[in-house]
Amino acid sequence: MAELKTKPTEIDVDTYLNSLDESKKSDAKILLQMMEESTEEKPVMWGTSIIGFGNKKFKYASGRIIDYFLIGFSVRKKAITLYLSISINQEEFDLLGKHEKGVGCLYIKKLEDINIDVLMDIIKKSVDAAKNL
Repeated sequence: MAELKTKPTEIDVDTYLNSLDESKKSDAKILLQMMEESTEEKPVMWGTSIIGFGNKKFKYASGRIIDYFLIGFSVRKKAITLYLSISINQEEFDLLGKHEKGVGCLYIKKLEDINIDVLMDIIKKSVDAAKNL
């Protein structure tokens, strides 16, 4: 079985944040604060561009077990990618604002496009869901 490529690294979170342009850095700092508050965990770089919070063993239906973060995000060129528990938050997404969803990911271009209070609720519910898996 292939080894998971996304792992915690020694890369400094502030170094990553400082590599971003100012508007993306501002959004990233807000997300960092929201996720740190929701998880009560310090941020850790996973790979070179994902900021993850917490750590959890996840077991797939196949029996495969991986170590991964509870919740996280990455600032990409096209959009900010939030790694969440998407399936449990369907109703809130209608109230969120401009976004796209993938399997386990939420994509937003910038925080001003969404309702930040709704996002905080989604983040909290995602953390609770991940802890209870």
